Amino acid sequence: MKSLKEYLVPTVTLFIICLVAAALLGITNDVTSPIISDLAAEKEISTRKEVFPDAVSFGEAKNAGEASVVAALDENKNIIGYVVVNVGKGGYGGDISVMTGVTADGKVTGISILSHNETPGLGAKAKTDDGWSGQFEGLTKGITVSKDGSGTNSIKAITGATKTSSAVTNAVNEAIEIALAGGESNG
Repeated sequence: MKSLKEYLVPTVTLFIICLVAAALLGITNDVTSPIISDLAAEKEISTRKEVFPDAVSFGEAKNAGEASVVAALDENKNIIGYVVVNVGKGGYGGDISVMTGVTADGKVTGISILSHNETPGLGAKAKTDDGWSGQFEGLTKGITVSKDGSGTNSIKAITGATKTSSAVTNAVNEAIEIALAGGESNG
């Protein structure tokens, strides 16, 4: 039969190892979390500038329903449009987070896919193919999706990824509605 010492020594040793590992992870988190937060904020600002290049600065973020809205400002701090972050529902791989720049009169200045779970090589082209996402620039309320992109205010669907194309288009249409409502959600 084993003595108490034979059980106690490995237990205490394992406890000390776990305690040290947990402390090191906590310290690492304390050191890196502000850096990660700052990098995320910088990335968001640079992406805002990508989708609304005419803006000199941006206002404070506010919520419009489930969307996040930031006013795009000119050099005199006048609102010239909005940057809207919202979710396109119904993509093949699930929801798609989209950032859209929209002028005050409802014209898209650019879009950026922030996150998705779409199929690589198909639906993922929504994020990686600048030519596809560039189709939205200059379009207005009521954008539609077609196989060939024909028609006014229409974009060409990504081949083999119609659900992805529709989800992104729905998010952009919602962003236009929010911008036309002065940065407020209608729903």
